[in-house]
Amino acid sequence: MGAKHAASTMEGRAKTKNGVSRLVFVVLSILLEVTLIVLLFTTLSDYAEWLNILLRIFGAILVLYIYSEDKTATMKMPWIILILLFPIVGVTIYLLVGLNHGTRKMRERYRAIDELLFPLLPDSQALIDELKQTNPKAAGIADYLQHYAKYPIYQNTKVTYFDEAVKGLNAQLKALKSAKHFIFMEYHAIEDKESWQKIETILVEKVQQGVEVRVFYDDMGSIGFINTDFVKKMAGLGIACRVFNPFMPGLNVFLNNRDHRKITVIDGEVGFTGGYNLANEYFNVTHPYGKWKDTGIQLVGPAVRSLTIAFLEMWNAVKETDEKDEHFLRFLPAELPQEATGYVQPYAFIPISAERVGEEVYISMANKAEKYCYFMTPYLILTDEMVHAIALAAKRGVDVRIVTPGIPDKKMVYGVTRSFYPDLVKAGVRIFEWTPGFCHAKMSVVDDIMATCGTINLDYRSLYHHFENGCFMVDNQVVLDIKADFDAIFPTCREVTENYRQGRKAHLSIKELFLRLFAELL
Repeated sequence: MGAKHAASTMEGRAKTKNGVSRLVFVVLSILLEVTLIVLLFTTLSDYAEWLNILLRIFGAILVLYIYSEDKTATMKMPWIILILLFPIVGVTIYLLVGLNHGTRKMRERYRAIDELLFPLLPDSQALIDELKQTNPKAAGIADYLQHYAKYPIYQNTKVTYFDEAVKGLNAQLKALKSAKHFIFMEYHAIEDKESWQKIETILVEKVQQGVEVRVFYDDMGSIGFINTDFVKKMAGLGIACRVFNPFMPGLNVFLNNRDHRKITVIDGEVGFTGGYNLANEYFNVTHPYGKWKDTGIQLVGPAVRSLTIAFLEMWNAVKETDEKDEHFLRFLPAELPQEATGYVQPYAFIPISAERVGEEVYISMANKAEKYCYFMTPYLILTDEMVHAIALAAKRGVDVRIVTPGIPDKKMVYGVTRSFYPDLVKAGVRIFEWTPGFCHAKMSVVDDIMATCGTINLDYRSLYHHFENGCFMVDNQVVLDIKADFDAIFPTCREVTENYRQGRKAHLSIKELFLRLFAELL
């Protein structure tokens, strides 16, 4: 090992250690704050009965407020039970992580930037009307995404599917070298090691050529990989870098909401998205949980405009004091090379909106299926509405299959994932666990007609708490490529369907019941 590489490795380990240390420190600080608040109110309530009564009245009012919210009962019930059983603890935790609306100022920032950005997207109603004539099932989903997520559907955009994350990385490296004007990269997690450093080398070259480069990452997602010095390092290289929602001590009602998106945009002409972050394990450089399965797509053409808008939304709204863009059109080329393909619809959503776009798309996929409906997800933590939709599709005779990991990365969450198997299996859903390791891909495919690929897990965090993005594809070769990948995956899995149809595993244990009830907090 050369001296330079050894020093780099030691530096990387130090950064990871510092990041983990900061995570532990912040978690302990928050737990201490919660404990002190609970002790304060508990102690005061011992000396003042009126305060105890006041706290219980506030808890009751909060329960009524939660009950009245436009949310699924699956999301409301854990909080209601926790607050009724332990008013002080329940109220404190809810105010810390249960609120999902952000601060008023944050909502205003997103509203303001969205009012500027979304009018720059084309109106695709004519395409949707055209699709209704040939494929009304898919057109309904496209119509929903345009009207409620504000993202249009496109034709004439070339889409390439990558059945392994490393293939996506290699394509990104090649595309980055061709950048002439700007590069945008937004990722939940970045690890400053070999895989990222390949990207960084190209980014530095591009900066020296006059290309504008921006990097945006989530602090919680990256905290085990890098520390806050990463921003300074990027600045020193001429790369603009921003951090989403830094994780720090203090009561933060936005703490529970993270940026889980994965987006690369090059000159507004080429875009990438999918399930993989920019860390070694995603590309099987390291193997913490056996082999890693992840997928992604490349877009070339007009549909990249939607990915650009999604990035600019986050870049300009995340922090009030950041410098804002004034001229967006320079990032949105008017004319792009076009290639005749099917339909493609990149979309994104934010948790401070009342519209649950990710869940509605997955439910619609199950509802529209007639022959088969396949899902792959690293975590399976579903609302009652989604369980009903998936189960009903199976009861209608649709071949419904779900692929989850064979080796978990979070054992507690894995236990909750498996607790959903019995109800689904009883309805006729088939469950497969990918035995080579951890499948982190988030995708679905229906009837050789439509598919999704992106960052959205089938779990509460993705569907209700995170900033996410995905891509809906119809009558496109990529739909068949995703179907072929599923067909190749099934033989490598262990089908556990019969294990959960009857016997001990068909019934939830007390532990599983408890974890299911409070799964939203995991």
